[in-house]
Amino acid sequence: MSDAHEEILLDLADNGVYTITLNRPEAANSLTMENRAQIMEAFDRADVDPQVRCVVLRATGRFFCTGADLRASKEAAPKPEGAPDKIVGDHRRMMLRNAIKLMNMIIDCEKPVIGQVEGTAAGIGAHLAFACDMVIAGEQAKFIEVFARRGLAADGMGTWLLPRLIGLQKAKELVFLAEDITAQRACEIGLVNRVVPAAEVQATVADIAGRIAAGPTRAHMINKRLINRSTDVDRATIAEEEAMWVELNGYTEDSKEGVASFMERRDPDFRGF
Repeated sequence: MSDAHEEILLDLADNGVYTITLNRPEAANSLTMENRAQIMEAFDRADVDPQVRCVVLRATGRFFCTGADLRASKEAAPKPEGAPDKIVGDHRRMMLRNAIKLMNMIIDCEKPVIGQVEGTAAGIGAHLAFACDMVIAGEQAKFIEVFARRGLAADGMGTWLLPRLIGLQKAKELVFLAEDITAQRACEIGLVNRVVPAAEVQATVADIAGRIAAGPTRAHMINKRLINRSTDVDRATIAEEEAMWVELNGYTEDSKEGVASFMERRDPDFRGF
């Protein structure tokens, strides 16, 4: 486990569950540029490390994440004499390399990702949760598409995530009104998978993550990819990709173990490759 004073805590359990914890409770777990870089490094490890079989994204304190830390100082890049403070393309590049890249790394992570939300998730903080494959929320959690309150356009891939999770009309409602959404309401409209009492969140996530980690990791990767792709491509394309991936999965050790365990009438012992 990382030092408790670090702002991003990382822990890989023996069962393959890799926990990434936002640890800036005094700043409502808002994210600095350094924090985002650390989280991206953690997700890069999740992709390449065969010991990682499921990822949990959580936070300490009363807040899950309230978005970018607007108070954090940013060192300005050197500019030639006479150049304006803002050059066209700078902000776009910064977004693509930071918040948007982070969301894509969560969405595209080869291992299933569970968001454990026990407090307020606002703005990009809400999108961190929505980018996960599953979200388990405590009863006290809430979600806010806060951008309109600040006169801002929604960023952090929210306009891609929300319509796919809850449909166009409901996505527009959340973005236009910027209302606080309770955990129960979030579950009812499809933003959250399960809502549990505060005292049961940790155990519920541990149980689900453990079950996923004990499963066929490569098959999970393939199924996640195909499900994500299904909303972006036509039926013929997904059919071709499904056929290819199913064939490739048939060569994995876990696929062979799954068939053998069925024939031998025993529980499978998946190893993740």
